[in-house]
Amino acid sequence: MGIQIDVVVDYPINDEVERVLGLAEAVGEPVTVTFMWEGRQEAERAVLVPAATLALWEHWAPTAYPMSGAGDEDRAVAEEQELAHPAEFGAFTLFRRRVGGRTAVAREGVVVAELLHPDEAHWLQEKARNVRQGFMDPKQKAAFEEFLARQASLGDQ
Repeated sequence: MGIQIDVVVDYPINDEVERVLGLAEAVGEPVTVTFMWEGRQEAERAVLVPAATLALWEHWAPTAYPMSGAGDEDRAVAEEQELAHPAEFGAFTLFRRRVGGRTAVAREGVVVAELLHPDEAHWLQEKARNVRQGFMDPKQKAAFEEFLARQASLGDQ
């Protein structure tokens, strides 16, 4: 999916984060990012999805990403209790949602991308693609039905 970039974040003032966010915004497609936050033992992987791409995926995906599993509930409760303070990286501000685990990335007050868990991003992209491939707009559907009506039946061939 998209481009894979590994980022090591040492301090909030580090401009690597700003460069990655700017790159994702400029490229206009999902970017897989690995964050090594100061004070945390394990890396955090996420997919940075431009807002327009996410809107398209969510338009075509028939349902929301299923949040299930026994281990996920404990993590969701822990994330829900954590305060969601915005973090600024140059021109970008990250707003971590307390529920759901997504992080909105804003620039000058406009959400330009969201950080999603890699599984959720993959699921959304696949569902959207599958639904979109099966969709015909009304004009296309009418033309296809007209085409089928003009075809000889199997018995006549």
